[in-house]
Amino acid sequence: MTRLNAAELRDISESDADDISFNIQRKPLYFILENIYDTYNIGGIFRLADALAVSKIYLCGEMETPPNHKIKKASVGTYKIVPWEYKPSAIEAIEELRKCYPVILSEAKNPEKHGSFSRQLRRDQDDKKNIKIIAIEQSKDSIPYTQAEYSMPLALVLGNETYGVTPKTLKAVDQIVEIPMWGVNKSLNVIVSGAIVAYHAANRIQDQ
Repeated sequence: MTRLNAAELRDISESDADDISFNIQRKPLYFILENIYDTYNIGGIFRLADALAVSKIYLCGEMETPPNHKIKKASVGTYKIVPWEYKPSAIEAIEELRKCYPVILSEAKNPEKHGSFSRQLRRDQDDKKNIKIIAIEQSKDSIPYTQAEYSMPLALVLGNETYGVTPKTLKAVDQIVEIPMWGVNKSLNVIVSGAIVAYHAANRIQDQ
């Protein structure tokens, strides 16, 4: 697969981006973003999602969406590569994944747009796999992220930079994991948190 640098990604046309995205072998991995206020964080998560070949990003609640110019800048064009959808709430994204997974593209506006995504969903349907949904959050119910059991398909929920994942959403997930903090700062940047857990999960699943 051809690798593109930041300048090439920023300048890529929508049609060329569609062609590239069509041929990416995507993992059955999803990001659910809830009330992420910082547009640069949203763009950065698109870059992370592209690096991991994430199947889809759900942008939920009070947050900007592409083509916001700051998201475009921070994502270095990957917002054109990674499939995404806006939902009014994270709960709606979770319900869709639980109810419709793995046949999500049947209700999409352009079901033919992301070929490898569609192929992966069909394979998961054949295997009759259920999706596991994990929130990354500090909570009395959380466990260290290194102690969780990960399996694909998998959705990771990332919350607001100040208030985290909402209590209602935490009740809807299968598990809550957190990253140890040994200094004075209470939490990590949302992109960093997502990267740590997502890469750990992907590596653990690959080794199984």
